[in-house]
Amino acid sequence: MTKEELKKKIGQRIVELRTKKGWSQSDLARACNKDRQAVEKLENGKVNPTLYSLLEVSEALEVSLPSLVKF
Repeated sequence: MTKEELKKKIGQRIVELRTKKGWSQSDLARACNKDRQAVEKLENGKVNPTLYSLLEVSEALEVSLPSLVKF
């Protein structure tokens, strides 16, 4: 798997979990103290997130970090 593929898969997983909660990108951004544009870039695979950033998102979505990156 390439780096680009991995970023896209993580982004897709975040979208899946976020929509399952009925949240908008703005809702997720507020929950993990980020701006909406940062969430959008993360979901679209435009950024290489840090481990800490993924932890913040997983906590906001109330899932474990391994569950967040499970695909």
